[in-house]
Amino acid sequence: MRLVIQRTLRASVSVEGATISEIGKGLMILVGVENGDTAEDAAWLASKAARLRIFDDEAGVMNRSVVDAGGEILAVSQFTLTASTRKGNRPSYIRAAGHEIAVPLYEAFCRMLSEEAGAEVRKGVFGADMQVALVNDGPVTIIVDSRLRE
Repeated sequence: MRLVIQRTLRASVSVEGATISEIGKGLMILVGVENGDTAEDAAWLASKAARLRIFDDEAGVMNRSVVDAGGEILAVSQFTLTASTRKGNRPSYIRAAGHEIAVPLYEAFCRMLSEEAGAEVRKGVFGADMQVALVNDGPVTIIVDSRLRE
């Protein structure tokens, strides 16, 4: 599984012109699920995302997690995070997990992240054509991949 985590001042997701989820200060997390990913990957990423210290403390140092900062979380599925661009100019999505694997893992990740953060994780609509808007604060953008475990 691969995450793109962005520290935001605000973020929202719309489907067919209607806003379905929105947050203020917090994390906007794009979630890509690959073939071979497991619940263990989801658990590791949920823990990492909840504890990632990318919010400023009183001294202006990034030393606080979303939990410490009292931030909100929005998680949106995005299969294009699995893209391979090794060959040619058209990305290949062969590594993207199908719905039967991706939906349960995305839902499990959101549930585990909610438990880790002690707060509701707002979501997009899996597989929908979504419009995502955000104001990236910083900008701060972190990529975390459960296969690299950096």
